Amino acid sequence: MCTAISYQTEHHYFGRNLDLERGYGEGVVITPRRCPLPLRHLPSLTEHYAMIGMAAVAENYPLYFEATNETGLSMAGLNFPDNAAYAEVSEGYDNVASFELIPYLLGKYATVEEVRRALKTLRVVHTPFSEELPVSPLHWMIADAAKTITLECTREGMKVYDNPFGVLTNNPTFDYHLTNVSNYMHLHEGPAKNRLGDGLPVGNYSLGMGALGLPGDFSSASRFVRAVFVKEHSVCDGSERASVNQFFHILSSVAMPRGCVLAHDGQYEYTRYSSCCNTDSGVYYYTTYDTPTVRRIDMHSVDLDTAVLYSYPMDE
Repeated sequence: MCTAISYQTEHHYFGRNLDLERGYGEGVVITPRRCPLPLRHLPSLTEHYAMIGMAAVAENYPLYFEATNETGLSMAGLNFPDNAAYAEVSEGYDNVASFELIPYLLGKYATVEEVRRALKTLRVVHTPFSEELPVSPLHWMIADAAKTITLECTREGMKVYDNPFGVLTNNPTFDYHLTNVSNYMHLHEGPAKNRLGDGLPVGNYSLGMGALGLPGDFSSASRFVRAVFVKEHSVCDGSERASVNQFFHILSSVAMPRGCVLAHDGQYEYTRYSSCCNTDSGVYYYTTYDTPTVRRIDMHSVDLDTAVLYSYPMDE
């Protein structure tokens, strides 16, 4: 369970809530341009765009949950159980394992349109990282300052959707979310209007009644609608401080407190961390469940021409 958003003020921002019942040793990871990225079915990327994001590092490989590269292209993987179906390795295609997809696309491409073209000859394949780290069922949101798309691999094949909302959550498939939002197009930030009947003794007894019906539960469909509503009605002065602050407030509107969402294994899912990256400057901000203070790491504060990962453990 997760929520990702793309947000524009004077700069472009990209980030997400990671909602899980446990962690995987994740931390902020910077992958410099010459850090080798081995691929299971393609030649290694030995020179590529630098990137920053949250990742678990295994065998010196960054398993990114989400990341932004130095050109401003961003990508996040979100849980997509029961729907995700990856392909078998096929000749004539660029076969990329699902765990490789974020560093592969961010390493090679600078814009969403470049990614869209590349996906025509790419197959996301069912190759695990290891026995201890099996394949995760995911779909992805990919964004730059100009455009956002959603990538899903299902039993019907790969599908690429334009994402005009700049929001992604989890199941059902994205075409459902595109339709479901229309059920809430009457919501607004002002007072409710009386359409029940002229002369009836009804009126606004509180601020915010124009948004009556906005879903407040933690299901992925409800979080999608709520994130769209809050993001579309977001107001800030556009400065870096105000934009980052507002971004985290948008994410907090769909965050999960521990104890409200029971997972299948009997544990509670909660928002382990929230992230926000200024994709123009490469500055990555994050908060954690137990430490809500915003911390920042600047991708350009390190040598981006080295071959060694920079890893910053997440302060719990």
